[in-house]
Amino acid sequence: MYFRSDQEARRVLATTWHWPNFSLSELVCRCAGRFCERSYWHDPLFLDRLQALRTAIGKPLRLTSAHRCSLWNAAIGGGAHSQHKRMAVDISLNGHDRHQVLSAAKQVGFTGFGLAKSFLHLDARAAPAMWYYPGGRGLW
Repeated sequence: MYFRSDQEARRVLATTWHWPNFSLSELVCRCAGRFCERSYWHDPLFLDRLQALRTAIGKPLRLTSAHRCSLWNAAIGGGAHSQHKRMAVDISLNGHDRHQVLSAAKQVGFTGFGLAKSFLHLDARAAPAMWYYPGGRGLW
């Protein structure tokens, strides 16, 4: 479900939000109002997987990117068919064992995996995929 703004999403989702380790503010577009009003793509199943991953890891996950409006995605060099334009996350690997996070992400049902030097991209695309970002291959 797409929300044009974080305020609209908060109003609609206030009574049904049940992902205790994640907030709407870390999932909305981060263009800072340049292109949208902090838009958000709500996907409860995706959030269930993200919460399950957090539980499996047993410590906080810092999201460096989540939903992106189309213009922000283009401005930062995201792909034309980026999963971030709906819902995907990039998780900082700082303080985490990258192999443990990847293994747990597979176990909880994520299907898209971008392996980078300092982060792990996760999404829930229909056809499983895995790729390396520049500088990431030798670390995985």
